[in-house]
Amino acid sequence: MCGIIGVTGESDAIPLLLGALHQLEYRGYDSAGVAVVVEGADGSDSVWRARAAGGTTSVAKLAELTADAPTGHAAAIGHTRWATHGGPTAENAHPHIDCTGRLALIHNGIIENHAELRAELEAAGHTLVSATDTEVLAHLIEQGMAGGATLVEATRVVLPRLRGSFSIAVVSADEPDTIVAARRNTPLVLGLHEGVAFLASDIPALIGHTRQVFALADDELAVLTPGALTVTTADGTPVEPEQLTITWDLESAQKGGFADYMSKEINEQPEAVADTLLDRRGPGGELILDEMRLSADDLRSIDKVFIVACGSSYHAALVAKYAIEHWAKLPTEVDIASEFRYRDPVLNERTLCVGVSQSGETLDTSEALREAKRLGAKVLVVSNVVDSSMARAADGVLYTRAGPEIGVASTKCHLAQIVALEVLGLYLAQILGTLPASEINGILDAMETLPRLVTGALERVGDVDDVADKLTDARDFFFLGRHVGFPIALEGALKLKELAYLRAEGYPAGELKHGPIALIEPGTVVVGIATRNPLWEKMLSNIAEVRSRGATVVLLAEDGDEETAGEADHVLWVPPTAPLLSPVVGVVPLQQLAYRLARLHGHDPDRPRNLAKTVTVE
Repeated sequence: MCGIIGVTGESDAIPLLLGALHQLEYRGYDSAGVAVVVEGADGSDSVWRARAAGGTTSVAKLAELTADAPTGHAAAIGHTRWATHGGPTAENAHPHIDCTGRLALIHNGIIENHAELRAELEAAGHTLVSATDTEVLAHLIEQGMAGGATLVEATRVVLPRLRGSFSIAVVSADEPDTIVAARRNTPLVLGLHEGVAFLASDIPALIGHTRQVFALADDELAVLTPGALTVTTADGTPVEPEQLTITWDLESAQKGGFADYMSKEINEQPEAVADTLLDRRGPGGELILDEMRLSADDLRSIDKVFIVACGSSYHAALVAKYAIEHWAKLPTEVDIASEFRYRDPVLNERTLCVGVSQSGETLDTSEALREAKRLGAKVLVVSNVVDSSMARAADGVLYTRAGPEIGVASTKCHLAQIVALEVLGLYLAQILGTLPASEINGILDAMETLPRLVTGALERVGDVDDVADKLTDARDFFFLGRHVGFPIALEGALKLKELAYLRAEGYPAGELKHGPIALIEPGTVVVGIATRNPLWEKMLSNIAEVRSRGATVVLLAEDGDEETAGEADHVLWVPPTAPLLSPVVGVVPLQQLAYRLARLHGHDPDRPRNLAKTVTVE
């Protein structure tokens, strides 16, 4: 998500920090900041900080704020933030400082238990001024140093107390040339060059400064001083960090070594799913949402749910319909947002209207929510962007935490939306009492295995490519599914249209015989979603209908399901999971199939023709 840069041993660090933050802008951000340790006229050291908010202009604003910064820097850190906890304001921007103002810290990731840590700190007399999960880290380290610990000792004591993911870098005026860094599940790299030491969230920030780059591993802690670095495990055991070979240019580095942003983002999906699930359980195990401004009584009054969305978000909403009706027993309608307000929808104060938009700015969806609110409905937004216009106007917000998505065709945001909407379904079930707590926790436990299963699906990319290679000459595709397989089919067809510009239609398989089967002939490719959902047997019957008419059949099947594989010409294997969770895993090989066919046809998957990332026209 965010961008991190740190340097020690550079006497004029701010230009370096600003340049590195500019190189990390591709990651997306809504605010930025720097903190440097400086020596005053009296010889004493202090921390000087500047922060700015304003979306993609934040780094430019920061450059203005630092024009008159003190010179003669010791350790220095900088950050671009993609907001999660707390809106994109200067007060919530990093670096965060402690009560003394002598310690500054930056952080990527999410601290799941930040609420209980905040309560503990406030009870001990600390004053926290931001809405972020990050600020608690600065105060916890301050607490350790107040007891006599060094910066590295205090940081090491804090790390085992943290639940969630993090990359952190912290500086203190008490140890002016030192940066202490640590990570868990979120990348951090280190660098050395001629008396200078660096750290960054991503390699692009270091290209141009050093090619001597090292990877910090999970639960390792690094101490950087001018021209030197040491790395230890969490218990203090010294280790040798892995040195990386850097052969990339800057553009390749921004893509993490992938050929394009699309393939990078497809491979970031396990992290996107994991981050969207983080911080969803309260101290008592109950489900919590980000900014739910609707009370439990408000939600208990609901007798119907509408979900409005466009494109891939619409397909995620269709999955949610199955989950909400099954778990919360609430009738749920899913509408294409551009049509919703023109059909006299019947809503009132007992209706919950959920708008799903990656950007939170999609005009059709925003206008649909405006109409729902006018009719008296309660409005909830699922968005990937904190403080978007839709989020500000809603009665509650559930954020996906997929990080910036550069590719126009949605991949990781789509999976994160499915997960977030299913969390909403469980939350409604909890409020309404339609599922016991034990069952809700069991489903959440299963959801927390999804990142591993998505990783397993991604690892089959070679097999997907082999199938795509055999379909290079095909021009007509039908994607068929039943139950939750139907939204997967729709998304698979959409990805093929968006990326490869091939004719592709998604259908509920049972509708095939009501007209579309007339188009099935030799040369037509039928992609069937044949994982073991409740209508699996009926799905195989539908597949038999197209096989008998000469179609080439590609089936999405669960590992080891030879019975299903026997009905296919080609198989896309996926790890098995519960039917209502299966779309999160099942859509992955269909993304890969569309990507590979796009490449085989010579198309740029990052920039599909005629499409825009955020649709702000009707």
